[in-house]
Amino acid sequence: MDGDSLRQLMESVGTVAYFSMEIGVEPGMPTYAGGLGVLAGDTLRAAADLGLPVAGMTLLYRKGYFHQRLDAAGRQTEHPVEWSPDKYLEPMEPRISVTLDGRPVAVRAWRYLVHGIARLRVPVYFLDTDLGENHPADRSLTDFLYGGDDRNRLKQEALLGFGGVAMLKALGHERVTLYHMNEGHSALLTIALLEKKTAERGLAAAGDDDREAVRDQCIFTTHTPVPAGHDQFPYGLVVPVLGEERARAIEANGCCPAGVLNMTNLALSFSRYVNGVAMRHGEVSRDMFPHYPIDSITNGVHALTWTSTPFRALYDHHIPDWRHDNLYLRHALSIPVGEIRQAHAQAKGELLAEVHRRTGASLDPAAFTLGFARRATAYKRPHLLFEDPARLKDIVRRRGPVQIIYAGKAHPKDLPGKDLIAQIFRAAESLKDAVRIIYLEEYDMALAKLLCAGVDVWLNTPQKPHEASGTSGMKAAMNGVPSLSVLDGWWIEGHVEGVTGWAIGNHEVYEPSGDEVDSLYRKLDGVVLPLFYGQHDGFGALMRSTIAHNGSYFNAQRMMYQYLRNAYFRT
Repeated sequence: MDGDSLRQLMESVGTVAYFSMEIGVEPGMPTYAGGLGVLAGDTLRAAADLGLPVAGMTLLYRKGYFHQRLDAAGRQTEHPVEWSPDKYLEPMEPRISVTLDGRPVAVRAWRYLVHGIARLRVPVYFLDTDLGENHPADRSLTDFLYGGDDRNRLKQEALLGFGGVAMLKALGHERVTLYHMNEGHSALLTIALLEKKTAERGLAAAGDDDREAVRDQCIFTTHTPVPAGHDQFPYGLVVPVLGEERARAIEANGCCPAGVLNMTNLALSFSRYVNGVAMRHGEVSRDMFPHYPIDSITNGVHALTWTSTPFRALYDHHIPDWRHDNLYLRHALSIPVGEIRQAHAQAKGELLAEVHRRTGASLDPAAFTLGFARRATAYKRPHLLFEDPARLKDIVRRRGPVQIIYAGKAHPKDLPGKDLIAQIFRAAESLKDAVRIIYLEEYDMALAKLLCAGVDVWLNTPQKPHEASGTSGMKAAMNGVPSLSVLDGWWIEGHVEGVTGWAIGNHEVYEPSGDEVDSLYRKLDGVVLPLFYGQHDGFGALMRSTIAHNGSYFNAQRMMYQYLRNAYFRT
């Protein structure tokens, strides 16, 4: 799609409203928990770069997700975040009201403007219920991201869906022609749209034409490849929270099977286009929901945001058009290997300086450094590297020093995830004479940028097929950092053995973890470490090809073009 075609499309369409439970736009704004929110922010940044008429909608979270504190044993505790919305956001005048639990809840919005590379701006609205006229329980509704019990979660999702639709109108976005739901949390916006269609007749009178009109306005992106990850609420809770009329409308549309409101089913039922976030994830989603046509648009990261300062300067010098057209990163193959290595050395120095500032630890800039930074939860298996400590020690003794930097939060209620962090701490203690292991607390966007650019290899060890996409390895690729990863999510598409990194295991969906552990050690021992320590230019050439192959493709610019062609303007 060329620039003229894009402009013609923009002239013919109204606003695309992008709804997401979390959106990460600034490291200092704790309005995101992890990959879902960071992807949402990257999506909106790409929209601003391309000049698309998009508006983001989410909640404010005055107390954030949480501050993470880790004691000497790796035990995580959570603390509220203190931040000032008025430091980053502009309060908007309109007030709307949403009825929850039988009482009206007043809502206002704060606005953040995402600036594109061509001075274009995309507004993002953060809904806030901390208003004096509200009941105390309602004032705290927008305090914590993913906090509270099922009732609180349902009220938050109702606020996003019903409140978001109403707020867009109050703010003057009269020509919203498409609603893009980023995961199922915002699926109640479909019922809000159905209410608008039947305003004079009542929801109970909704017919097939009304439902089809709503479907024509809705796009749904699903991110969760396991049934347990989809939000579900008992019908007995839906009735008092949403009211009997709305609850009956949801039930009448077949979205409460077995007496449970499944937010993914609701979004699927009312969307004309649905996609997974990687080719493999699309396959998994079609198996999970066989009655719906589910496409695939593989995620991408915002190139400019996630490229470190040294690599930005390098690309600006050799590939001056890369900011406007990320596909030009294919020309990274012409950059001298020595300059790639020098830029990486600078990025690594910045990371190690931050590690020292946070922990007092002085890591060796010449030592091979692995990075692993993900949400701490069982399927991501951060402990896989330590399944055979004796073998790991032997590899390090023979091949050269290894140091590993970990980061990531566990959800406050995920006790096994918390224990995984403690396991890493125990491994660090038991291996301290052979391998240097650092676990950094408070993983956020700022730390992610340093980590993805500064380590030598990015490690990812999910249990297949539970990785919907993953984007941390894409961020690493923007900085020439290859991946050593299980073949799941995006890596099935991005992996070219010895060119963009290395695979752990094979392409089979399920395989014993013992095979993967053996594969992980064999790759470190036989390929990765010998290349790093024995063939400096060879490792530099692999970094360069990682940029050219994966940096040029797995970016949010390409992703947004695919949404434009395949979802927003599909005929």
